[in-house]
Amino acid sequence: MEEQHQITKQVPDKVLARKGSSKAADIPEEVLELLHQGAIESVNLTEWLAVDHVILLRHVLPEVGLHHLVQPLGLEINQLKQRSTMKIIPLIAEAIRVDLLNRSQQEFTAAMNFLAAHLSDSVRCWATYLIGLNEELSLEEKLIQMKPFAADKHFGVREIGWMAVRESIIRELPAAISLYQSWVTDPDANVRRFAIESTRPRGVWCKHIEQLKLEPELALPLLEGVNSDPAKYVQDSAGNWLNDASKSNPGWVLQVCDDWLRTSDTTETARIVTKAKRTLAKQVQ
Repeated sequence: MEEQHQITKQVPDKVLARKGSSKAADIPEEVLELLHQGAIESVNLTEWLAVDHVILLRHVLPEVGLHHLVQPLGLEINQLKQRSTMKIIPLIAEAIRVDLLNRSQQEFTAAMNFLAAHLSDSVRCWATYLIGLNEELSLEEKLIQMKPFAADKHFGVREIGWMAVRESIIRELPAAISLYQSWVTDPDANVRRFAIESTRPRGVWCKHIEQLKLEPELALPLLEGVNSDPAKYVQDSAGNWLNDASKSNPGWVLQVCDDWLRTSDTTETARIVTKAKRTLAKQVQ
């Protein structure tokens, strides 16, 4: 494999300091070009969704010796009925993964490290699915490799990361809950939130976990670990988890909320409980 390097560009301070446009049409051409070159990260969801991964492929894959995948992947992406980012990312990752299986372990590791540390958050999203789609890895190995992405500073990488391991979690739910118990006490709020968000019974843009819709109490060891979490990011996830559960097990959620309010007299717990009961509150109005 060719020696790997990321091309660094001098990015104007005004670009680095931008807040991001609220509409895709308003994204400055200079910003869009840098996003497609993999030279900067997106700063909001609008930019993240505006990235054309076909263009990004042309800039990134040659840097890692995978230039031969650019054309066939571009054709495959363009033939998708729904060219959504959520479908494109795993498609790209699987093509890269399959190609790298024919390389040495050293080459595979070098390519993975390159993608995982890339300046572009979109490229790091590809890397998460290289882990999630790798069925040669055990669930424990997947989560160990995913943890740096769970702590990634970019929201998109963290979200795609938990989606990449969602299927594995569903298949091995008891093991996932056990492995995640150390995550909910991690000093990094992003890691704590990842453990909760990736096990939500319903979640957003993802397959439901039917077992947790029926038996939400299985995940109580995780929820108890964050029932008075200081980070609003984690509080929101815990509240949303319980709100998911309230749609199929309202009595259980009410009991958990009552127990928490009795044993944890904090504003953090109160905030989680309010979010947890929001669907139930609407039903009694």
